Amino acid sequence: MANEKGPIGVFDSGYGGLTILSEIQHMMPDYDYLYLGDNARAPYGTRSFEVVYEFTLQAVQRLFDMGCHLVILACNTASAKALRTIQQVDLPKIDPERRVLGVIRPTTECIGELTHTRHVGILGTEGTIRSHTYDIEIGKLHPGIRVTGQACPLWVPLIEGREYDSPGMDYFVKKYIDQLLTRDPEIDAIILGCTHYPLILRKIRQYTPEHIRLIPQGEYVARSLQDYLQRHTEMEERITRGGHCRFLTTEHPFSFNEQASVFLGRTVNAEHVQL
Repeated sequence: MANEKGPIGVFDSGYGGLTILSEIQHMMPDYDYLYLGDNARAPYGTRSFEVVYEFTLQAVQRLFDMGCHLVILACNTASAKALRTIQQVDLPKIDPERRVLGVIRPTTECIGELTHTRHVGILGTEGTIRSHTYDIEIGKLHPGIRVTGQACPLWVPLIEGREYDSPGMDYFVKKYIDQLLTRDPEIDAIILGCTHYPLILRKIRQYTPEHIRLIPQGEYVARSLQDYLQRHTEMEERITRGGHCRFLTTEHPFSFNEQASVFLGRTVNAEHVQL
């Protein structure tokens, strides 16, 4: 099994990773994909580092067991709290030739070209903001950039409750953006540091000054993955092609199918899996 080709694995704690999957499929439609959502245990944003790491490793191992040689953590919380340990500690023991990549690095690599004032804001879950992963990664690559993070704890519950156009959504979108810009009025670029947030991009734009650039992650993650596969032909050769995508969820498939169809704009037929 280890030598057989397999799909690209895409993991998220919930539904937000579907926005990343959509961009990757759009840019690289020929590959096969296996999406796993740990929806039964979502959200990860308020969980401890230890729990997020444990849950993420279980998901990665399941995707490996199902033939994936490359797994994308399409979740900012998992990328912030679990990726480094999995890469440095677990992969050498599981299989040194397999790879796990996250969504934070591709965005931080590009941010230097996207800000003029060198003041950048991050909107994300409590877990992502508390981890300071964006601050650390941007600091390594672009030492002169000031980073200000703002946790938005109520956005994901409202999005998954399909409250996109509710007064509550408007109130909390405006509240968190105002808090961020009050802390640093010189911000001219804001990274949407949660893969759910593209679903309310129009709403975020409505309450953000026009001169500020909003940066969803999907396009940057897809470009980075495409570049990675071009540079690592040995990995690219281990991926199956056929344009197929299979969906797995830890919750009831009916619930997943309903929500996923909103994120992807097409019908989804998921299978139940236990971790």
